[in-house]
Amino acid sequence: FYNPTLAATQVSLLTGLSVYSNVATGTAEVIPWESLIAGATGGLLAALIAGRLRSREELALLGGGVGIMQGTVYFTITLVGSATAGTIWSVLLPGAAIFGVSGLAWCIVALGISPYLEKMFDLITPIRLSELSNPNRPLLKRLATEAPGTFQHTLFVSSLAEAAARELHANVELVRAGTLYHDIGKMHDPMGFIENQMGGPNKHDEINDPWKSADIIKKHVSKGLVMARKHNLPKALQDFIPEHQGTILISYFYFQAKQKARAEGVDIEEKDFRYDGPIPQSRETGIVMLADACEAALRSLKDATPETALNMVNKIFKARWQDGQLVDSGLRREELSIIAEVFVRVWQQYNHQRIAYPKGALESNKDKAAQSR
Repeated sequence: FYNPTLAATQVSLLTGLSVYSNVATGTAEVIPWESLIAGATGGLLAALIAGRLRSREELALLGGGVGIMQGTVYFTITLVGSATAGTIWSVLLPGAAIFGVSGLAWCIVALGISPYLEKMFDLITPIRLSELSNPNRPLLKRLATEAPGTFQHTLFVSSLAEAAARELHANVELVRAGTLYHDIGKMHDPMGFIENQMGGPNKHDEINDPWKSADIIKKHVSKGLVMARKHNLPKALQDFIPEHQGTILISYFYFQAKQKARAEGVDIEEKDFRYDGPIPQSRETGIVMLADACEAALRSLKDATPETALNMVNKIFKARWQDGQLVDSGLRREELSIIAEVFVRVWQQYNHQRIAYPKGALESNKDKAAQSR
């Protein structure tokens, strides 16, 4: 549940306390030295590797590895201090076997209680994030069914954000899971968002009120948080819902409202057209904000060159930076150029050229036979 450095430090501190107890008493009666060293070795191995695990199957394999390590260390240390060969069979091997089995036993315990600990303490382990990213999760299945356009938008944003997170050595699993849930609130009114209209009539044209339209757009954040809490999503994932929008201006309806207000001679408040925030508080949510901002713009480019795409992405980044949206994210100004290049590279992979099939290749054999008669 901890990062490798913290876990290794914890094991080292516990080992140090045990050594102090042995030294203070002047005997090894508190914890035998061979048991202490074997346990510490197994603990350090688990601490250094556990953070890299991505499935509970890998955790089970780690338990076996820890058991073998503990048994081998115990056997070796005890063998060095053994006086007779007979003790190998009567004492050493049974003791080593016990240590080996203990590694597997603790692995079984960890597998059993880890889901409860994750929920009880709101922990986000790589394994839990991987499970939450499963498209068969209830919320994601609903999103794909009720707001298919938003779901496709989410998948592309996820591709952009994951690639950038990997390049910057951020938490890729957290970015993937957070991106998949960042727009679940759009299910409250799918047709209020253009990606779900599928070329049909625009709901906001019928409303003809930029204030009401902006309220519908803003509600996808508050409604998303309600859904996330109802489904017990970790706090770290809930943060992506408001932070990916920060306090940005809903510019389309803001300028529409300005025109209407000018014609009617009334004043408008810019805050009515800004999201409530907060702005991104981590590198991961900052990356998702940038990916979300660029997704639609990149999709709109068909025959553009990579240079054109890069210029457009940099303009979007500049606007977010100057608007103060990334000030608390931990992202540095020089990292934005790296993210921009990654986004364009991913866009190129999605927008690669395809071979234009000749007309004859698309006709069936029956059609060709009919034409030849």
